Amino acid sequence: MTDDDINRTPAAKAPGTTPGITRITGHLQRLLQRVRAFDLGRPMVWNELLTVSWVLFAVLDVTSGGWRTVALNPNVSGTPVLLMSVAFSAPLLWRRTHPLAVLAFMAPVSLVNAWSGAVIQAAFLQEIVVFNVALRLPGRALAWAGALVAAPLVAGAVHRPHSWDPLIVPHLWAFALSAMLGIVVRTRKEYTEALVDRARRLELERDQQARLAAAAERTRIAREMHDIIGHNLSVITGLADGGAYAAAKSPERAAQALEAIGTTSRQALTELRRLLGVLRDHPAEADRTPQPTLDDMDELLTGVRTAGLPVRLRIHGTPPSAPPTAGRQLTVYRVVQEALTNTLKHGGTDPSPTAEVTLTYRPTELEALITGTGTIGRRGTEGGGGQGITGMRERASLYDGTLDAGPLPESASVSGWQVRLRLSLEDTPS
Repeated sequence: MTDDDINRTPAAKAPGTTPGITRITGHLQRLLQRVRAFDLGRPMVWNELLTVSWVLFAVLDVTSGGWRTVALNPNVSGTPVLLMSVAFSAPLLWRRTHPLAVLAFMAPVSLVNAWSGAVIQAAFLQEIVVFNVALRLPGRALAWAGALVAAPLVAGAVHRPHSWDPLIVPHLWAFALSAMLGIVVRTRKEYTEALVDRARRLELERDQQARLAAAAERTRIAREMHDIIGHNLSVITGLADGGAYAAAKSPERAAQALEAIGTTSRQALTELRRLLGVLRDHPAEADRTPQPTLDDMDELLTGVRTAGLPVRLRIHGTPPSAPPTAGRQLTVYRVVQEALTNTLKHGGTDPSPTAEVTLTYRPTELEALITGTGTIGRRGTEGGGGQGITGMRERASLYDGTLDAGPLPESASVSGWQVRLRLSLEDTPS
């Protein structure tokens, strides 16, 4: 470790300081923050305190005779010198609200000061007003301030030809430094305000994104619970109806229906516990059973057939060598599941409802056509505030897919409902 490292270590590790800021700088920053906070909270108190202080300093300079050490004409009477000192210091009370007006008031006093040769030090209080002009007013106001400061000095220098250096040069340097300091402070203030505004907008955007993410997650969870619970309850309802019908004539069939009801109920509870576990448990501890894919389609159709709905599966085309993404397969699975669930719930019994699932593979697209026959109407999909069609469309839109749902064409020999899902097998720029 070098000497420089040793010297830097206490400052870097000092408690209550920001890394990279020394202890002295930290104290100064905190002191300045307290001063600014007091100024913002009690501006009139601060203005009056500073104005009274400058008035006292100006009067003491006159009463002590210190002004005569730099005066071009030490024989000027004390009364006008005292009045000029008060005229230079008292208007500082309005330096923030009307700085140009204060300079305009001081200009005649400055002319008398330069013309008489008194050259009192209180004249430099004009630079405090110049600082406020640079800090608070547009840039062109600084030019007017320069004219109000320089014109009386030039007139006094013309009256006293050998006084250019003591009259003009110090005030020009003071004006330049005050204007530069005001511009620097203004730039820093505007930059800080811009950073604060940006931080505020980023915070609002973060909160908005969090709300949108929470809303999207609630929608996704509601969609999953609707698909899981709705499908399994429909299967259970179908099995219960079939078991009640078979109880009188075929007790064995009724027992099979009750066994299937138990199996379906346990599967529904398992899926529901898994879904709720993801919400309740720590992500690392949650049970992450894989979501259904197209390989689970046979199991889905078997459960629907067990509930009493004859289903036929047709596959056209050749599946791609690289299977669709898990999200796309889950979308197809859930759409098929929801469509068959609607058929189970609303298919009626006369004629007995049937269903057909057709998967068509194309080079860049997968189409799923689910057809359900029976007395299916619009009430089976949208009635009662259901979320079936809405959920299917939301799933399809996640992968730039389209979903159409509606009654079978009038040319069909039976009544029913069909759902057509078209899903791109490749990601698109949107």
